[in-house]
Amino acid sequence: MEKIILGIDIGGSTTKIVGLQTDGTVISMLRVRAEDQVTSLYGALGHYLTSNGLALENIARVVLTGVGASFVEGNIYDLPTCKVEEFEASGTGALALSGQESAVVVTMGTGTAFLWAQRGQPVRHLCGSGIGGGTLGGLCHKLVGMERFGQIKKLAAAGDLNQVDLTIKDLSKTVAPTLDPDMTAANFGNLAEDASPADLAAGAVNLVLQAIGTMTVLACQGCGAKTVVLTGSMTTLDQVVPNFRFFEQLYGIHYIVPDNATFATAIGAGLCSLKKKACC
Repeated sequence: MEKIILGIDIGGSTTKIVGLQTDGTVISMLRVRAEDQVTSLYGALGHYLTSNGLALENIARVVLTGVGASFVEGNIYDLPTCKVEEFEASGTGALALSGQESAVVVTMGTGTAFLWAQRGQPVRHLCGSGIGGGTLGGLCHKLVGMERFGQIKKLAAAGDLNQVDLTIKDLSKTVAPTLDPDMTAANFGNLAEDASPADLAAGAVNLVLQAIGTMTVLACQGCGAKTVVLTGSMTTLDQVVPNFRFFEQLYGIHYIVPDNATFATAIGAGLCSLKKKACC
């Protein structure tokens, strides 16, 4: 059996692990909640090996990235272990998954990073924001008593934004031709007294996604780009596609959510290790 490469993204709230063949083909993926980064790393690795019928001798190397990688020293289980800088991994993985030659890459994790990625060139960090999955979890913890992403996702999908947000059509009967009447004029600007927990969760999701969307426009304007690749766990929210469709209509930017976008950084870490400049 050909040995495989494990790309592991140790984030602030989750750990993602991906197995790749030496030609870069993805074999399988696993995501676990990171209560503690180092503990979740070893737990995820053990779970991945067991669920895929693998042993340590089947692993060629382990490639770590993400904020939690800084807590890991030395080799893991005596396997060759190295680290890849997170922005480089994110940009590399996003381009590989989307098939793009260049793009603004948005990694929607606990916070959000905005990158400029171009094949064959170093990935450049454009800017970052503290608004991300951590914001969503904190807001929903206070608003509806939930903070786990899966719970929030399910609840928000059943919410009614008309109970929470003020839209353009609420403000005026005549709307500029470039604007959609259903676009948000003010997040939480029309909060109903009888808004349900689902409505509040939907409003929190909308606020976070639209704040990120606005920053993607500024990032694109800063580097003359017209394509954005969205990655990270929040890409699985039901509200992602309709939200960014508004930004496409208004600003002419093409948004791509590739398959397996949650694992883009872990995949990118493994792919980076295949390059000549790899640390392993």
